[in-house]
Amino acid sequence: MAKLYFRYGTMGSSKTANALMTRYNFIENGKSVILVKPDIEDRDGTMKIKSRIGLEADCILWSEFVKMFNANEVAKYDVIIIDEVQFLKNNDIDFLSEIVDMLNIPVLCYGLRTDFTSHFFDGSKRLMEIADVIEEIRTICWCGKRACINARVDKSGDVVKDGEQIMLGGNDSYEALCREHYKIGKTRMKVYLKN
Repeated sequence: MAKLYFRYGTMGSSKTANALMTRYNFIENGKSVILVKPDIEDRDGTMKIKSRIGLEADCILWSEFVKMFNANEVAKYDVIIIDEVQFLKNNDIDFLSEIVDMLNIPVLCYGLRTDFTSHFFDGSKRLMEIADVIEEIRTICWCGKRACINARVDKSGDVVKDGEQIMLGGNDSYEALCREHYKIGKTRMKVYLKN
């Protein structure tokens, strides 16, 4: 029986690496996999998914996936993997659940649970509501505690708490922090500049 999976974590928790390793595992076992990402995610090129540790694979954009969608075409795949799922909308997540329930194809979604203000993204919130399996991919704050917030930081290492929900960036713009250090604004850069 197919399931809708949501595997979430903060930035730097290896979500994309996990998605790419999972894809490889399915392919190695003779399964057909389609890898999809939202159109907005273009940091590594339009048709590419790349992890921080250098793993990468070709993918298609969400808009192309929706256009090509028909039951016969999607039924060619044994599994669907979505990276950066937080950028999808509620109806997109419901569409993925239809694939799981009506076509019996597992859908594995990887992404952030919350934004830099610790509020849900639309896609993540809907997955928290309806996913069959919800798993956290953990990473740690600079202090060693569990990181749970994607803090947006400026060039000085100060935590930014206002702005648009979506701002694409990497280690230069975000840092995974525990709740305590997010609240007091104590980032890795601030700690190391003091020493």
